[in-house]
Amino acid sequence: MKDFEKQINGILSKLTLREKLGQLNQPETPTKDNLEEFKEQVRNGEVGSILMSVGATAGNDAQGEVSVGFYNEIQKIAVEESKSGIPILFGRDVIHGHKTVFPIPLAMTASFNGDLISQSYSDIAKEASNNGIHWTFTPMLDLARDPRWGRIIEGTGEDPFLGSAVARAIVKGLQGDDPSKSGKMLACAKHYIGYGASEGGRDYHRTEITDYSLYNYYLPAFKGAIDAGALTVMSSFNDVSGQPVTSSKYHLTDVLRGKLGFEGFVVSDYDAVCQLKKQGVARDDYDCAHMALNAGLDMDMHDSVYINHLEKCVKDGVVSEATIDEAVRRVLRVKFQKGLFDNPYCEKTADDIEAHRRHAKEMAQESMVLLKNDGVLPLDKSAYVSLVGPFVWERRSLLGSWMLDGKADETPNMDEAMRKISTGKISSVQGTGLSWDSSIKWMLKSDVVVLCLGESWTATGEARAVSNISLSPEQILLIDRAKSTGKKVVGVLFCGRPVELDGIADKFDALLYAWHCGSETATAAAGIIYGDAVPSGKLPMTFPRKATHIPMYYNITSSGRPVNCYYGENPGECYVDSLPTPYYPFGYGLSYTTFTYGDIKCEEKEISLDEIKAGRKFKIGVSVKNDGDFDGKEVIELYVRDKVASMMRPLRELKGFKKPLIKKGETADVCFEIGYGELGFYLPNGEYTVEPGEFEIYIGENCLTDRKITVNIK
Repeated sequence: MKDFEKQINGILSKLTLREKLGQLNQPETPTKDNLEEFKEQVRNGEVGSILMSVGATAGNDAQGEVSVGFYNEIQKIAVEESKSGIPILFGRDVIHGHKTVFPIPLAMTASFNGDLISQSYSDIAKEASNNGIHWTFTPMLDLARDPRWGRIIEGTGEDPFLGSAVARAIVKGLQGDDPSKSGKMLACAKHYIGYGASEGGRDYHRTEITDYSLYNYYLPAFKGAIDAGALTVMSSFNDVSGQPVTSSKYHLTDVLRGKLGFEGFVVSDYDAVCQLKKQGVARDDYDCAHMALNAGLDMDMHDSVYINHLEKCVKDGVVSEATIDEAVRRVLRVKFQKGLFDNPYCEKTADDIEAHRRHAKEMAQESMVLLKNDGVLPLDKSAYVSLVGPFVWERRSLLGSWMLDGKADETPNMDEAMRKISTGKISSVQGTGLSWDSSIKWMLKSDVVVLCLGESWTATGEARAVSNISLSPEQILLIDRAKSTGKKVVGVLFCGRPVELDGIADKFDALLYAWHCGSETATAAAGIIYGDAVPSGKLPMTFPRKATHIPMYYNITSSGRPVNCYYGENPGECYVDSLPTPYYPFGYGLSYTTFTYGDIKCEEKEISLDEIKAGRKFKIGVSVKNDGDFDGKEVIELYVRDKVASMMRPLRELKGFKKPLIKKGETADVCFEIGYGELGFYLPNGEYTVEPGEFEIYIGENCLTDRKITVNIK
């Protein structure tokens, strides 16, 4: 990117301290009551960015539409009426869609398709930037192992390698090679760091993370985003092992900038700076201000602590103006990189909504996961279908949480989507509290029952943790009623998180996990049900048998006994009252076709450590044949186990995946390259190392595959 330091130095030399603090201040959109006062703040150079929403939990609350004219008016005041003339950076939560809503990020991750994810976020950037939005607060890269956590929907699940791949894809889609270009916007990697590890899945609660876990599990996705060019990072408002990240120089400066090489600016989460008081490490806002800034937090979101208190902090000598200058420099640099000084205004053009909806449908279809199929799916289009359940005519929940700008009334429901494809008869019965006599009557007349079940979007999102991840009792009763008819029963689950399916899934003849997949959820699901699309999604999180088994994740280390229950070893030593294995493992997902894996082949089984450290990679591959009746995509997953190391290593770690389209009757030869980046790990001090010894390499259809070879690094 272009070097803007000369221009930045010139601007800094002319700014007053108050104007500098203005660049670090991000208030939210003004109301009618404070509009004139707000405009005066802009004229005075006291606003560096505007949060284009209202409220701490904007993803749960109704938000006004973005007015390009209004924000251009505010921008004109900043550029033409303020002394500094510095343009304002407008930011809004465009987490998984703007007008066109794409699948929730957890669902997108299930696609294992980085190119498609990148295309989706390119479409999102086009729509949002065309509405005057420069900056969005995504990707959320909080590794999470607890599906009770409401914000699980925004992330990438339990695996750091997959999370890193998705992070790179999202940043690439949003920013492209040059974020100043038309149709691009700034990405913001969040929440740095550890927010997804909150105890018990309770939002905002404390986290306990060792440095070993930090480097090996929680940081890789952020490294992926930074390596892809992410220009902003949002700090998390949780603590890590007793130290709030908001005031942690170790995390915000030593690790983020020193270890990960981040050069952009850090923004706080909403009101996080002033919340240092509630966390018990600051006495007042004055303390909050100097603690956060000195730690390396550049921009203060909403609470105005910086603009109100840092002048006195400088006067008292607890903050140097040089430290403020560096924070302002980072903010100005990003504004230059976004091209705001050359083109501060939004010139709205027509959106290609038709193309974006087409891409959203494709993204949704590759995100959905077929969990079970006893030969029922795909349905014959002429079949008589009984469509039953609370999600038959539901629209809003299909869009998911953290959706500010999509419209439910423009979202097809399952009744509409199924009828559009079917050539047979469809009877629709909505809800679970209707007359059972009526619903049973229609079920008995039909060839097959399709139950549309799930969880409301209001059960997910910020401050929306749940203690129970089961379907509602009414829905479970509905499943029993449908099963009692003796008809084939297809379940379609519209959920934002993994749900408990033990004792439930076996009542279905087929089960499709459709997630909350956005504007085209229903059309995508109907297309899969009728065979217009072949399912290819794989689970990005383990589905535990019971909520009491949480946390359950695949990349566990071996215990001393050992009791490796995830992989079926000594199950009685985990729980004496229930099976401790996952109900569905990480990476699991079925297809309408059958894929047959050959033996793993490796060009060399003994390689020197010196060669690996020098950059040598070795090839390893497998042949996969499509023996079924459909063309289909298969996610081929590669896992590595370091058998003996100086630190305990996971029994398996995802280190590669590919998703080729394999036509029926054809074979794909899939090759991976393994080297330094796939064989090593981080020591607690953040040093990356590869150690000699035996490595087991698995290639298969999910993390439980037993297909492996052993490679010796000497």
